[in-house]
Amino acid sequence: MSRFDGVLAMLRRDDVDLPTPVVLLDVMERNISRMQEFAASHGVDLRPHVKTHKCVEIGRMQLDAGAVGITAGTVGEAEVFADAGFQDIFIAYPLWVAGSKPARIRRLAETVRLRIGADGPEAIQRLASAMEDAVGLIELVIEIDCGAGRSGTRPEEAGALAALARSRGLRPVGVYTYPGQGGSDRAARARAADDQRVALTAAVRSLVSAGITVEVVSAGSTPTAAYSPGGPVTELRPGEYVFGDLDNVRLGACEPDEVALFVASTVVSDQVHGQAILDVGTKALGREGDPRKGYGRVAVDEAVLDGPELFRLNEYHGYLRMPTGGGLPVGQAVAVLPNHVCPVVNSFDELVVARTDATEWWTWQVAARGRLR
Repeated sequence: MSRFDGVLAMLRRDDVDLPTPVVLLDVMERNISRMQEFAASHGVDLRPHVKTHKCVEIGRMQLDAGAVGITAGTVGEAEVFADAGFQDIFIAYPLWVAGSKPARIRRLAETVRLRIGADGPEAIQRLASAMEDAVGLIELVIEIDCGAGRSGTRPEEAGALAALARSRGLRPVGVYTYPGQGGSDRAARARAADDQRVALTAAVRSLVSAGITVEVVSAGSTPTAAYSPGGPVTELRPGEYVFGDLDNVRLGACEPDEVALFVASTVVSDQVHGQAILDVGTKALGREGDPRKGYGRVAVDEAVLDGPELFRLNEYHGYLRMPTGGGLPVGQAVAVLPNHVCPVVNSFDELVVARTDATEWWTWQVAARGRLR
């Protein structure tokens, strides 16, 4: 038995259409409180990334718990939350401001406190030119590469970029980075946080040398959050902590009982011995996984990593490897725990929300689903 079973039975009793993502509200509430308390105890702000849940109701819960604002990945995500009344938004992404974006960013900047990331002179020049007389409304945060090899400038170049932004009428306020290398294994989490601290310290020094006042030094992510406070860091931007997932359990970034989202799925075929087919494939789970760790697991107990493994996905088929002598009947509802929760949420229009006591359920819209630009 697992803590997911009561909710599954309730959904089956009420004839809820599956597959559907299910959020355990009480587990999520504890996750939100735990991260907020951690940030507060270390004297840093919490600015959660809404790309994980894309849900206005959950964002409000994070603000109510004490978050100073939210992080978004796109202009579209920011618009959804701004329209819902969120007042402090950081688009932590090196935007190229073209097409409809100038007018949309202007509208955002006129209604909320808006921060935007940039990591090169071309993007800064483009943003300043596109915003024209509204350029002073934008707070710019320089993105630093701390070893993830993704976007972000070298720390020692941050000051020059901030000075360029200031010369074009933007208001540079600080630096941010993403320690993506911390997601490879358990030992990598602390190392990546150290890399992050070193890079941000050098970047702050570069801004100060250029005469820029540093107001924000922003760090991520969920895997590295426990090691991120210290040095110049003023805020954390984790996202996945709100739900947890199997990848974070493997990394030690969350405990099995902190996983707050599963996909309620159904066994739809058992024609091949030793496997069952579920009604979740890449359209529901994304392609997060590999042959070594699988593409998700069915929860059978509280260990969560011990359940049957989805060893292959097609678009609508999930291939579940069944243990010798075991099996699941066609029509059985199961709780699928994803490796990476973010793509799952973006695959559905709504979340089913329930408490683990399985007394009632309701739905929340994934309001920022598909807002990729």
